[in-house]
Amino acid sequence: MKDPASGTPGPQPQKPFSELLQEIGADERIERVSVALLLEAMSARAFGAMLLIFALPNTIPNIPGTSAILAIPLLYLSGQMLTGRPPHLPQAIAGRSMARGDFARMVARLAPAVARAERLLRPRLHALVSPMAHRFIGALCMILSIVLILPVPMGNMLPALALSVIALGLLERDGLWVLSGVIVAILSLVIVSGVIWALIRTAAFVLANVLA
Repeated sequence: MKDPASGTPGPQPQKPFSELLQEIGADERIERVSVALLLEAMSARAFGAMLLIFALPNTIPNIPGTSAILAIPLLYLSGQMLTGRPPHLPQAIAGRSMARGDFARMVARLAPAVARAERLLRPRLHALVSPMAHRFIGALCMILSIVLILPVPMGNMLPALALSVIALGLLERDGLWVLSGVIVAILSLVIVSGVIWALIRTAAFVLANVLA
């Protein structure tokens, strides 16, 4: 693309996240797709991309314990956002990989939904995706990641949805989506805290009747 004023090449529009995932899955030169490879491929959008990769699987019912495992890299990433550090994951996480064919099949299931969301995304409300806002977002994402670790029945889906919406907003610098994700996050925390309180009261009632 050329700058109409100077005739020189202008900045190229960045590829949609879903397209990048599909390209990685289709690249026959790659035998295994590692977390480190994805982190490098996403470059400046790594925070949003990696948050989405680890949060999105938790938005649907999954094998018990999966949310706690996926929450560990989310904790690392949100902590780095909170402290203003660049995205980095320890080798124990970054070195994890899957066969390219398995990755391509997973992307084929997820990419259409992500692509539909991308059509609604555009840069706006820039104050909500500024470096200062990243600190607040990081703190909120850390709280949500901790909730994912807790063994609350069905308590991982809403926090994971909030993380996914925030991640999509970060990917395309869309402050409106980040704001929407924050609202979902607050709602999810209210609901999960209510469930936890109900479980505590139920356990206390049962113990009181057993020991009576």
